[in-house]
Amino acid sequence: MLGAHNPRIAFARELLTKKGRQEHGRFLAEGPTLLAEAVEGGTDIEAVFVTEELRNTLSIVRELEARSIPVHLINDATAAKLSDVETPTGIIAVCVARTVRVEEFFSADGLVLILADLADPGNAGTLLRSADAFGVSRVLFGSHGVEPFNPKVVRSSMGSLFRATIAVASPAEVVAATNGWVFAGLTRDGEPLRRWKAPNRAALVIGQERRGLGAWTALCREHLGIPMRGRAESLNAGVAGSIALYEVTRPPA
Repeated sequence: MLGAHNPRIAFARELLTKKGRQEHGRFLAEGPTLLAEAVEGGTDIEAVFVTEELRNTLSIVRELEARSIPVHLINDATAAKLSDVETPTGIIAVCVARTVRVEEFFSADGLVLILADLADPGNAGTLLRSADAFGVSRVLFGSHGVEPFNPKVVRSSMGSLFRATIAVASPAEVVAATNGWVFAGLTRDGEPLRRWKAPNRAALVIGQERRGLGAWTALCREHLGIPMRGRAESLNAGVAGSIALYEVTRPPA
């Protein structure tokens, strides 16, 4: 059984920080559901840390052992040190963080989603999940926003992260890598979503609730809006972006 000061534990703990994730190109996925989603999505899993009780009861552990993935026993105290939630699940995996170059991201036609430097990981994870639900498989994270492998992003995506093609880039990098793409930004006073028909190469750009599209504004030659009849001033990015994804992907009536 590995103790809290074991080098493998120390390495995994580094992945709880942004610096550690970026330095090592790895991230943590916690809980049996996320591990099952990671396996199904083809994510490379390098190691698993699990309590003895869960090792004896979870089928996903046996599946990972059958794939020759190292499974290390830990106690509850060590599991807590590898977790960023109040109630640790007792099973944590070290996963390889996969992203694609921005040129590859835009190499094929279709609708893509851009998170314009969103800061809130819950909103980012929600939008990954909504994109997955509505058939949008490519999601680009603005380089000045939350990172795609932040633990809360991973959790709130509910496994959709593992099925998505992910890129991270700035507006300037996107401009340099694209030709013939239409960028439509979601704004308060934009054209009603229901009137917009996405062309073959279209990017839906979602900004922050208060700061809007920010540095991505100049990239968006088209603006889309969600008409609101009530008294609420705005919708948060996760809700607004999910509505937009539904509208722009639904088939004509």
